[in-house]
Amino acid sequence: MKIAVTYENGQIFQHFGKTEAFKIYDVNDQGIVSSEVISSGGAGHSALAGFLAEQSVQVLICGGLGEGAQSALAEAGIEIFSGAEGDPDQAVDAYLNGTLVSLGANCDHHHEEYAEEEASCNGQCGSCGGGCGGPAPITGPNVGKICRTHYQGTFNDGTQFDSSYDRGEPLQFICGAGQMIRGFDEAVANMEVGQIVNVHLMPEEAYGLPDPNAIFTVEIAQLPGSEDLEVGQQVYLTSQSGQPFPVKVTAKEETSITFDANHEMAGKELNFKIELVEVK
Repeated sequence: MKIAVTYENGQIFQHFGKTEAFKIYDVNDQGIVSSEVISSGGAGHSALAGFLAEQSVQVLICGGLGEGAQSALAEAGIEIFSGAEGDPDQAVDAYLNGTLVSLGANCDHHHEEYAEEEASCNGQCGSCGGGCGGPAPITGPNVGKICRTHYQGTFNDGTQFDSSYDRGEPLQFICGAGQMIRGFDEAVANMEVGQIVNVHLMPEEAYGLPDPNAIFTVEIAQLPGSEDLEVGQQVYLTSQSGQPFPVKVTAKEETSITFDANHEMAGKELNFKIELVEVK
């Protein structure tokens, strides 16, 4: 069986219709046999379903996609797991061990709101930096261009949480297209190649403030499979619109279980050292 994951710079790319590469996994009953990264050839979201079908892909794991893409993939017989983020290998492992599945739960908070062509966003999701339908558009000479940046991210206590320098490969993205958190996009929008800036982002400029409505409790009896979950485990639930989204188990009682759908960085102030390497 083949599993495809939208892919960019070692992470799950968040916009299916604009993905430029997929990581394709060959799997069997024992796990992952092999994997390779292949280019999508610049196909649009409608053509991507046919492209994946030609690769004999049976399962797609991605960040987000619209109804048109969902229909095309369904017609191609490809099973969809959207709402994923982070490391592609971990997402595939989650699928193989049975945690990357719909557990049958309904959720009516903001994670059910998905745009037609892009991933979900209402300023809290983090995948687009909070730039949808709220703050003014990002402006600057680099907006709409492909930018490659090196960066180091730290918390206020100096602890590093991410670094492209450590990976030895700059991060590539389209500036202002919602692929980065808003504060990062805004900084890069006005930088010159070779320039290094240090920015301090408040939660509203990063992954948003924690949403109390994103913490919810359900009865274990109403959620098949939840009896085997443990506190601290991340799984995927399904919204009323059929979109999977990641949640973390925060509490478990004898008859109920509590999930938190907030991004793990929600509410945190972040610091970035950003170096603009190239603009195309």
